[in-house]
Amino acid sequence: MFLGERVRELRRQKNLSQGDIEERSGLLRCYLSRVENGHTVPGVETLEKLAVALEVPLYQLFYDGEEPPVPPSLQRNGSATPWGNSGEDARLLTRLRTFLGRMEPQDHWLLLLMAQKMARANGSKSNLDPNPAIALPKNGSALAKQKNPSM
Repeated sequence: MFLGERVRELRRQKNLSQGDIEERSGLLRCYLSRVENGHTVPGVETLEKLAVALEVPLYQLFYDGEEPPVPPSLQRNGSATPWGNSGEDARLLTRLRTFLGRMEPQDHWLLLLMAQKMARANGSKSNLDPNPAIALPKNGSALAKQKNPSM
C-alpha cells in the first residue's frame, strides 16, 4: 500500500473530509489530494502534521496492522540490554567518548580502522566505508606526529 492510499484510508475510517484535515493541520486541501493520489511525497514535518490531524501515531501512516510492529532485536549476544547501556560497559563507553572528544579528527578514523582490525581478528565481519568522511592527512595522523615529532 502506498503512503497516499494509507492516508486516505485513515481519513475515511475517521469520517473526515480533506477539508477537515486542512482545518486541523493547516495543509491545503489540494496538497492533501496530491498526497493521497501519489503525485507528491510529503516530508517528515508534513507527515507529523497529518498524523496529528488524523489522531494516530506517526508509525500508523506506514503500517496498517492493529498492534504496533515488534521492533527487531539488535543484540547479537542474546543479552536483554544492549552493550553499553549499563554497568561497566556504560562506564567504559563514557570514558571512550571523553577521550574521543580530546582527539584530533584525523585520529578518529585511525582509531576506527584499528578497532575494525581487532574485531576481524576476533571473528567479526564489520566493514568500514573505504572512503572515510574523515580522511587521514598524507603526512600522517596527528597521533603519529605526537609520538614521532620528526614527521
